[in-house]
Amino acid sequence: MAEVSADENPYVEDPQTDFDSVEALSDESAHEQAELLRDAIRHHDYRYYVENDPIIADRTYDALFTRLQELEDAFDIRTDDSPTRRVGGEPVDELETIKHVTSMLSIDSSGEADDVRAFDDRIRRKVDDVEYVCDPKFDGLSLEVVYEDGEYVRAATRGDGREGDDVTENVRTISSIPHHLRGDYPDFLAVRGEVYMPRDAFQAFNRERVEEGDDPFANPRNAAAGSLRQLDPSVTAERPLDCFFYDVLDASEEFPTHWAEYEALPTYGLKVVGRTELVEDIGDAIAYRDDLMAEREDLNYEIDGVVIKVNDRSACDELGTTARSYRWAYAYKFPAREEVTEITDVILQVGRTGRLTPVALLEPVDVGGVTVSRASLHNPEEIAEKNVNIGDEVRVQRAGDVIPYVSEVVEKGGEGHYEFPDHCPVCDSPVERDGPIAFCTGGLACDAQLRRAVAYYASDGGLDIEGLGEERVEQLIDGDLIESLPDLYELDADDLLELDGWGERSAENLLGEIEDSRQPPLANFVSAIGIPRVGFETARALAREFGSMDALMDASRDEFESVPDIGPVVADQIREFFDSERNRDVVHELLSHVEPDREETAGGDELAGLTFVFTGSLSQSRSEISDFVEAHGANATGSVSGNTDYLVVGDNPGQTKRDDAEERGVPVLEEDEFWDVLEGNGVERER
Repeated sequence: MAEVSADENPYVEDPQTDFDSVEALSDESAHEQAELLRDAIRHHDYRYYVENDPIIADRTYDALFTRLQELEDAFDIRTDDSPTRRVGGEPVDELETIKHVTSMLSIDSSGEADDVRAFDDRIRRKVDDVEYVCDPKFDGLSLEVVYEDGEYVRAATRGDGREGDDVTENVRTISSIPHHLRGDYPDFLAVRGEVYMPRDAFQAFNRERVEEGDDPFANPRNAAAGSLRQLDPSVTAERPLDCFFYDVLDASEEFPTHWAEYEALPTYGLKVVGRTELVEDIGDAIAYRDDLMAEREDLNYEIDGVVIKVNDRSACDELGTTARSYRWAYAYKFPAREEVTEITDVILQVGRTGRLTPVALLEPVDVGGVTVSRASLHNPEEIAEKNVNIGDEVRVQRAGDVIPYVSEVVEKGGEGHYEFPDHCPVCDSPVERDGPIAFCTGGLACDAQLRRAVAYYASDGGLDIEGLGEERVEQLIDGDLIESLPDLYELDADDLLELDGWGERSAENLLGEIEDSRQPPLANFVSAIGIPRVGFETARALAREFGSMDALMDASRDEFESVPDIGPVVADQIREFFDSERNRDVVHELLSHVEPDREETAGGDELAGLTFVFTGSLSQSRSEISDFVEAHGANATGSVSGNTDYLVVGDNPGQTKRDDAEERGVPVLEEDEFWDVLEGNGVERER
């Protein structure tokens, strides 16, 4: 978007708002005035949200905005990119899921300086002359926003890191996120940001909710997340949301460093925090964290630490990722906030795997600006160690400023510690102990486990059966239509129509979704059945390694541990899951309705047995190329080892991977040579 000035546009500086009546304007005049108003409002949004330097009063801005609305309504000239779209579009029935441009991974973290220094040691073993970029770690909702030719195209929540909820229309209502980029922007730009609710706006918003008889939100993060996931964009538009941008996920031009990204983003009209620093060593990064922690209470946004990331992007490419996190970034967390209060009762929550989690009910207390009335006690062993009981005065902390937990007893009010029951509070089945953890043995005969198991099976992390959220799962179970997971495939329309709120269309839609789930990718099915500690990435690795449910269920613990990224703890959990007769019965019954397919996408096993490592900039993102070769049976890993068959190099490749390949005698391929290898194995190049 071109810069506007007072000479070009009368509504930029000191605009007059004594407008002629709408009726007095011709069509041509109305179109011309509306376009001038749109450009001016975009400019004022930039000055207010990005530069933090408004040049007109709020009432003047409101007058310009109202005039534009009047013109668009009177002459029917509203455009898709008009600032008036920020008041919200048409409601939707549900949020669709869309795939990210590239994976949005998480970041390893710790609150200990020694762990941060250990991260630095790992980096320096592979990278020389390291600089770090330090950002506040925002406590909001991570977001991908995509621009094409400078125009806002779409937005999605982080979701599972591979895909997230499509919140395009909701994000369009956030004033600090431009519909048009400014300056010399790339033709394609995907950026990562954090949607948040400013602290002062959160307090005012909660006050209004209470006055209107609604429950207040627990904290700004929950308020932001709930606002962004509204089905009606006009509701989102009424919420005081804001956004900071801090990372380029993908672009049509290269950024050599994270600092170059930070400097470029505001020139495109994208808001940055203004507290980012470039430091020379890890000691300076630790000092940055300590300084920011001292200023934390004065900030108008919630943070729970700082993010330290390697500045050089080519070094980041070389360092690579794990299945869930970036190896080139680390979060140095703040200590948890804490207060003292009394435990009034203890309740037990039953998870989908049967684990019993004790929760302390508390006299409400304000912990860092959030009212806390319940806190985790973790497990019976910890209760015994801390000697916690009902009536005790305890110190409560918020881990990561989100999850409250009891850290210690300050003054005893009850005798001894809380005694765990021998039977499940939901189904009365016996409770068994496995080390420090207690489990209900009722399995899917326990309503609490069944509800969570069915909801998870149908969730995005499972088979993605739309229309089967937690409320409907509860309705089906309460209506005695589901007593175990396989019962999903026995539902019929007549049963559903007897439930409140169901019509022929909703019943038909759900049954269609369930029917579509009968031939899922094997990885999705493995993820859906709820093996403890097995998320989608681990499920995908298992599916790739074993190829069928029979082979997976019969594999040994050692075979599980030999799978990349699966350690001894996860291997034990998988083996124990399939050693359970109850679990095997449920899986076998599911397999009488479901036929999992090994392939997650169109492909084959043409590349079976080959392992590729990628470095540098390629014609597609490395995650896309990795997914492509894996869909054809190959493995794609992040580092060169004795099992690597080929190192594929693009522009500006990492030197360490080249050195490792040379040391191990691994062939190095340019990208064209890589595609030649694939075509030689019968795999057509992806265009």
